[in-house]
Amino acid sequence: MRHVFLPVLLAAALLSACNGDDNSPAPVPVPPVEPAPKPHFSAQISFGDSLSDVGTYAVGALKALGGGKFTINGDNTRLNPAFTGLTWIEVMAARLGLPAPCAAQTGLDGNAAQGFSVRVQNHAGCFGYGQGGSRVTHPVGPNNKLTGSALGALTVPVKTQIANHLAQSGGKFKPDDLVLVMAGGNDMLFQLGALQAGATAAGQAAGARQYFDSLVPLLASGAIAPSTAAVAIFSAVSAELARPGSSQASATIAAVGAAAGQPGNAAVASMAVYGPMVAAAQADAATAGAAAGNKYAADQGPNLVTALTLAGAELATLVKSQVLANGARYVVVNNLPDVAQTPAGRSKPAETQALMAAMAQAFNAQLSSALSAETDVLLVDVYALTQQAATNPSAFGLTNVTETACDLSSVKNPLLSSLACNGTNLKAGDVSRYAYADDVHPTPYFYAQLATQVEERMVQQGWR
Repeated sequence: MRHVFLPVLLAAALLSACNGDDNSPAPVPVPPVEPAPKPHFSAQISFGDSLSDVGTYAVGALKALGGGKFTINGDNTRLNPAFTGLTWIEVMAARLGLPAPCAAQTGLDGNAAQGFSVRVQNHAGCFGYGQGGSRVTHPVGPNNKLTGSALGALTVPVKTQIANHLAQSGGKFKPDDLVLVMAGGNDMLFQLGALQAGATAAGQAAGARQYFDSLVPLLASGAIAPSTAAVAIFSAVSAELARPGSSQASATIAAVGAAAGQPGNAAVASMAVYGPMVAAAQADAATAGAAAGNKYAADQGPNLVTALTLAGAELATLVKSQVLANGARYVVVNNLPDVAQTPAGRSKPAETQALMAAMAQAFNAQLSSALSAETDVLLVDVYALTQQAATNPSAFGLTNVTETACDLSSVKNPLLSSLACNGTNLKAGDVSRYAYADDVHPTPYFYAQLATQVEERMVQQGWR
C-alpha cells in the first residue's frame, strides 16, 4: 500500500516545509554547471600525403604551369565561388581563424631539363608537412626519383615529417596545437602499382610462351613429319630468342622459315597460309596472358591487405608514441577514403575494386583499434564520407562523382595530374561541384566537404 500513501506524505512534507519554522535555514544555492571551455588553438600542424599537401611542389616548372597542389590550383573564384584553390587543411585553418598554412619544405629532385630540379628548402614557422607521394614510414613513394619518375617528388614519410617538427619545436607539441594527420593512400597506390606491374609481367611471360606453343604445331602441321618439323621449328625459335635484340616478330620470321624448309611444307612460307596461324597463336597468347595476370593478382592480393594492415598499425603507433607522447592534446586522424569510389578506382575491374576496399578497411581497422580509446584523438571516418558521397552525391551538393574536373589530356595538362590543373585547363561546362579534380584528388569543393566533416566531429567532441 506504500504506493497509495507516498504522494500524500510527500504533499504533507512539502506543505510543512512551506509553513514551517521561520528560523529554519534557507537552502544553499547550487551554482549552475558551466560547460567546459572550448580550446583555443594557437597553431595547426599537419602531417600526411598529397591530400594534405599545401604546396611542397609549387616551385620551378610546376609553379610556372600554375600548379603545385593536388586540386584545381589557384584562386579562380572570379570564375566560380567554389574555385578557391584550397585543400581541407587550408579550409580548416581559415575556419579556425589561424594563419594560412604554408609548406614546411619545398623543392623537387627530378629532371633539371624539365624544370623539376629545384633546391630543397625548409621553412621555419611553416607547419604543413604533408607531401604528395609520402607514405607512412617508407621513404620512396609515387613520383619519387627512385621510381624512375622525372618529377622527383620528395615523398618524406610521415614518420620523418613528425620527427622534423619535433626537431624544430624542442621535442614537444604545445598543448594548444591542433594536429591533423591523414596518410596511407600512397601505401595503397604503391602496392597496387607493384601488383599491376607484377601481373603484367606474369601475363606477358605466359602469353609469350603460349604464342610459340600454339604457333609451332600449326606451322608444322603441313609437313610430311609434323613432329620432326616441330622440333626443328622450336630450335630455330630458341636460337633467335637467344640473340641480343631479338623479338617475338623476329622469332616468328625464323619459325616460318624453319617450317617452310621442312619436307612437304613449302606452302607455309606464304603469308596467306601462315598469317591465320599467327593470328590464332596471338589469340591463344592473349587468353593465356590474361589468365596468368589474373592468377598473379589473385595470389598476391592478400599480401597487399597485409601490407596495408601493417601501414595502419605503423601510423597508429606514430600517433601514440610520437605525437600524443610528446604533448599533443588535440589530434585529428582521418582514416583512408574509399579509393575504389574515385575515378581511378571506378576504372578498375570489380576484383581490383574489391581489393582496394579490403586494403582501406584493413588500414582503417588498425587506426580504430589502436586509437578509438584515446581521448585526445578524434577519428574522422572519411571512408564513410566518400561512400556516402558516391551513393548520394546530391546530399553533398555534388554534381559528378565519376569523372575528373580537370582536362587530363597531354595537350592541356602535361603532367596528366591535378598537380598541374588550374582554371585554364578544366573540362568544358560547370565542373565546380565535381568531387574529383583528377583520378584520385578532390576538387576544392569536395575538400571543403571534408573540412566540414572534420569540423562537425570537433563540435561533437567539444573542441569547437
